[in-house]
Amino acid sequence: MPQALEIDGSQGEGGGQILRTALALSMITGTPIRMRKIRAGRRKPGLMRQHLTCVRAAQAVCGASVRQAEIGSTELSFTPGPEPVRADDYRFAIGTAGSTSLVLQTVLPALLLADGVSTVTISGGTHNDMAPSADFLERAFVPLLARMGWPVHLTLQRHGFYPAGGGQINALITGRTDAAQLTALSLTERGQAGLPSCTVLLSGLAQEIGEREVARVREHLDIAPERCAVVNVDRPMGPGNAVLITLPAEHCTEVVMALGDRGLSAYAVADRAVQEARAYLNSGVPVGPHLADQLLLPMALLAHRGAGPSAFVTGPLTEHTRTNMEVINTMLPVRCDAEPTERNDGSVLVRVASRRR
Repeated sequence: MPQALEIDGSQGEGGGQILRTALALSMITGTPIRMRKIRAGRRKPGLMRQHLTCVRAAQAVCGASVRQAEIGSTELSFTPGPEPVRADDYRFAIGTAGSTSLVLQTVLPALLLADGVSTVTISGGTHNDMAPSADFLERAFVPLLARMGWPVHLTLQRHGFYPAGGGQINALITGRTDAAQLTALSLTERGQAGLPSCTVLLSGLAQEIGEREVARVREHLDIAPERCAVVNVDRPMGPGNAVLITLPAEHCTEVVMALGDRGLSAYAVADRAVQEARAYLNSGVPVGPHLADQLLLPMALLAHRGAGPSAFVTGPLTEHTRTNMEVINTMLPVRCDAEPTERNDGSVLVRVASRRR
């Protein structure tokens, strides 16, 4: 049994992404990990329910033995089982409104390399603060996985908002390991812009809230009325509201989201979404900060499997992305690095390539 790799959960931005990436790469490489200072950079350090579900999901996928996996724990030992990751039918329930997308993010990389087709059903929150929405994964991330050679079909079965939760996503994942079936991805330009759209989700709230939000978005962005919709979610589990703006282009799609909250006006929610959409449009880069985080691991797997180097252009690197790169560089024989582009606007070219010779 190889010696456990020590992971410092306080490095960089000190959040849950370190845990999720370390778990994913532990499953893929079979390397035991010993993690300390989990989420030390957060107001409430240690494992929350959502993070514990990530650990339990990873354990189920690779038959791992786990120690100190409990709510509030700041330390964790995770030792993958002796057998390869199993393609299977998996179901995970967070038990709160924690992000279903982040639980999927934990097990997806390993299942992309599993031999066969897996189905993953996760219940909890589908539209969360500080997490990619199910819409973002479906429209922005999954199409790029398909271009890399990994067909993933994501379905939003039920919407779930904080604090009630009750949402559900389903993912059908076709695993592939042969480099001949995989394709390195270069995403350095957006290409021709498509037609933007706006969708407002309402869960147990008045229709006029959504109508005001759509009107506010259209005041500031050139979106045709027929490309705007107010959707009242089926079987609402509790109050919830999200403004989603989709910005398609020839080579990529960005999806921005602003969530409603108690005491926040409909106009304020719409303004938040508009501000993020404008920031992306004005940046000129193809990959926004959230997509940059999502792309790193699949690109690292491509390089690790011999599919060649990948690259993308994004805005100034967030501390979140830098930390993710450091964990990947530590646990895989690949090199994630970044250098300024020639545009002199803070944008960077991120490259992911094998370190093997």
